[in-house]
Amino acid sequence: MADVTQTNPTTMAPPGGHYSHAVTANGFVFVSGELPIAPDGKKLNEAPFERQAQQVLENVAYALKGAGSSIDKLMQVRVYVTDIGDWPAFNALYAKWAGAARPARCVVPVPQLHYGFKIEVEAVAVK
Repeated sequence: MADVTQTNPTTMAPPGGHYSHAVTANGFVFVSGELPIAPDGKKLNEAPFERQAQQVLENVAYALKGAGSSIDKLMQVRVYVTDIGDWPAFNALYAKWAGAARPARCVVPVPQLHYGFKIEVEAVAVK
């Protein structure tokens, strides 16, 4: 049986459903789809795309750190956007955020996200 640890860092708003922000098993960290929700629980659905994207990336970093990992240990990142036209702006923010890390990545255009958000990001890293 795998040694499984669920993580919900205090630097993030509590999960809004029946899930953990991150789960660690067998040396891997699985970060749930993170939405643009500030640490105080404020939903940034009315914010511009760039602000939403920045908050999502901060949330992914908080989840990784809480699980004992970091951005430089990312293996895969999956990005969901409601407007593929926002991809260049996201890619620029992401490159700055990720630095030298270049995990496998994909973008998935979707018709809508919860609460009217414009972006959601999930990730897998090593511990």
